[in-house]
Amino acid sequence: MKLVRYGAVGAEKPGLIDANGELRDLSAHVSDIDGAHLGEATLSTLRGLDASSLPKVDGTPRLGACVGSIGKFLCIGLNYSDHAAETGADIPEHPILFFKANSAIVGAYDDVIMPRGSTHTDWEVELGVVIGTQCKYVSETDALDYVAGYCVVNDVSERHYQTQLTGQWTKGKSCDTFGPTGPWLVTKDEVGDVQNLAMSLDVNGKRMQTGNTNTMIFTVAQIIEHLSSLMTLHPGDVITTGTPPGVGLGIKPDPVFLKSGDVMELTIEGLGMQRQTVGQDT
Repeated sequence: MKLVRYGAVGAEKPGLIDANGELRDLSAHVSDIDGAHLGEATLSTLRGLDASSLPKVDGTPRLGACVGSIGKFLCIGLNYSDHAAETGADIPEHPILFFKANSAIVGAYDDVIMPRGSTHTDWEVELGVVIGTQCKYVSETDALDYVAGYCVVNDVSERHYQTQLTGQWTKGKSCDTFGPTGPWLVTKDEVGDVQNLAMSLDVNGKRMQTGNTNTMIFTVAQIIEHLSSLMTLHPGDVITTGTPPGVGLGIKPDPVFLKSGDVMELTIEGLGMQRQTVGQDT
């Protein structure tokens, strides 16, 4: 299933995309697409619905982040071998973890607004993993059993804030609008091999990132095993899993960063496309 949240900011309703690409309302069956409704029992019930009998949503409403009331937004850094190489970083021994503030989360087609004075804002297409079942101390073998589904995330990053403001990467990752998530949550039964998904990102129609989840240093299952050994993962938590090469910071000899008016378009195989126009806060 492709599950969505549609409507105005703060008033999103649950929905799904049917086999014909039509948006259908799920309000009669669930109150939201959030942690309380991502367990296998609820997802199984939703799969059993006749999508054609659900109310069709007319027009083209805004799509919000595909998961509501996200608990933790956990991010893994330098997790693609070819991206680590372009930045000159060593291959990490363990997954690098940072957090993105929940106030950064927006929909897949919402504008990305650079902070006041920002000149080093960068793009990062990433696979998002949505936890469906609470887990702690899970093994790599069982880890994917706790996943509800997957989505596209743009881990927008202000590189000066990230590396020059003294402290954690979180400073450069958590600016408002820096976490476009969606457009939809694709349940794991429809994704196939999550470690073999093509991904790309264009800026103003020029291909900047081309990659595949098969070059991850730590697989989705390994990441979940590691994180669950440190903390309980709850339904509705989102994990972003790193980015392939082609970020602006890695362009040689002179890095390239976003400017007001730029348009980012990013895709992951089977998970849909995002499109954001960049603005600047004044």
